[in-house]
Amino acid sequence: MDTLDCMRTFAAVAAQKSFTGGARQLGMSTKLASKYVARLEERLGAQLLNRTTRSVTLTDTGRAYLERCIPLLDQVEELNDLVQHRQADLAGPVRITAPTGFGSRELVEALQPFQEAHPKVQVELLLSDHRLPILEEGIDLAIRFGGLKDSSLVARRLCSMPLVVIGSPGYLAGKGEPAEPEALSTHNCLVQTVSAQPEVWTFSQGGVKKSVSVRGSFRANSPRAVVHMAAGGLGIARCPYYSARPFLETGALKVLFEDQETDPLTLYAVYPPNRHLTARIRALIDHLSSHFGGKETG
Repeated sequence: MDTLDCMRTFAAVAAQKSFTGGARQLGMSTKLASKYVARLEERLGAQLLNRTTRSVTLTDTGRAYLERCIPLLDQVEELNDLVQHRQADLAGPVRITAPTGFGSRELVEALQPFQEAHPKVQVELLLSDHRLPILEEGIDLAIRFGGLKDSSLVARRLCSMPLVVIGSPGYLAGKGEPAEPEALSTHNCLVQTVSAQPEVWTFSQGGVKKSVSVRGSFRANSPRAVVHMAAGGLGIARCPYYSARPFLETGALKVLFEDQETDPLTLYAVYPPNRHLTARIRALIDHLSSHFGGKETG
């Protein structure tokens, strides 16, 4: 039983706070994961994890060991990647998290050519409209919109994506099309709640910025939910261009205030600062930067 395998298993179980979760992350049985950790504790002569029927937590010794264990595992990964890089053959797992709407279409479309070029890279995509904790979940890379809320992480800008204000022809015909953003106060505005001030929409024209307060009968943390409501004729929405594009192409939605700019969404690749980026993760970030960077204008 290899010590490195035991260390990897311990790190995965600690990250998932569960033998079952750690085993799933590594593609092994829970019984084998438990055996690996027990063997590591036996070799060290110390208890690394507190086990109960409901949870797994680190002991003080386990926490100190984990802090030194992760950099060593990363260095081993880096050495393996060095050999792979020279052979031009990337391999190994990559765990990615992303917002559900963006990740299920745009990100998948970006990942497909990367995986075709590197078939030995195993991508696990975790989609969630909540920001998953990177370190605790053992995530290698997070694809996120907006600035960092956690200063302990590193973010690399991938691109900017425009926001558009949209409405269906049916709604606009019935309620009237607003000529200026100020007229939004008389309309039912569908609010996407992921921004810091979801009910304040900012516009810019000729370098002059203005903010408009909006309100309405529908709020959601998913841009595609807001878009579908707008396409159904419920009201006017503001959303990323990518989420509205299919409806705009069919004429089910129309862009309003085309002569005025809205603040764009910035897309980032986020990762822990204390990890050596493996060759496969560096290559993936470069690929995503190239893929999305060519679509800055939407």
